[in-house]
Amino acid sequence: MADTLKVFAICGSLRKGSYNRLALKVAAENLPAGMTLDQYDRLGEIPPYNEDVKQQGFPPVVEDLGRRIKEADGLLFVTPEYNYSVPGVLKNAIDWVSRRPDQPFAGKPVAMMGASGGMFGTGRAQYHLRQTCVFLDMIPLNKPEVMIPQAQNKFDAQGKLTDEATRKFIQDLMAALAAWIKRVRD
Repeated sequence: MADTLKVFAICGSLRKGSYNRLALKVAAENLPAGMTLDQYDRLGEIPPYNEDVKQQGFPPVVEDLGRRIKEADGLLFVTPEYNYSVPGVLKNAIDWVSRRPDQPFAGKPVAMMGASGGMFGTGRAQYHLRQTCVFLDMIPLNKPEVMIPQAQNKFDAQGKLTDEATRKFIQDLMAALAAWIKRVRD
């Protein structure tokens, strides 16, 4: 394995100013030494999964996503919670990539986190995402769990995280992901 750990991050929110994008920004600012973070920004371009479309070939945006997942040493999913689950756009992207003949999720170390305005901080969405990870043979990091409840009280009007405990949770998650990648790969 290379000296630098390459983590590929996918945020399940399309909204530019979402709390989940803000949390991902905090993760990017708090990487452990020797880790890089590539953030995916094309989730909204992926068409709804359709077997008829797949029969004609994978769309270029899906090929790009699959390549970037394959090249990464580990993944970070940052997900909001919609109706007790992951957003459809995130699940759709996972569904597309999982159908590639060289499905790149298998054996990939993965961490997850999420922010919401409610009291559970995306716990239910992360549980559903974890089930998908297990089915696709990803290797989810179990702890620490980063579920950011009442996110509207933890970020200021400029999008800066003001809650130091949350910042520490995110730092700890990124350090744990680095250790997890090394453990899984060695």
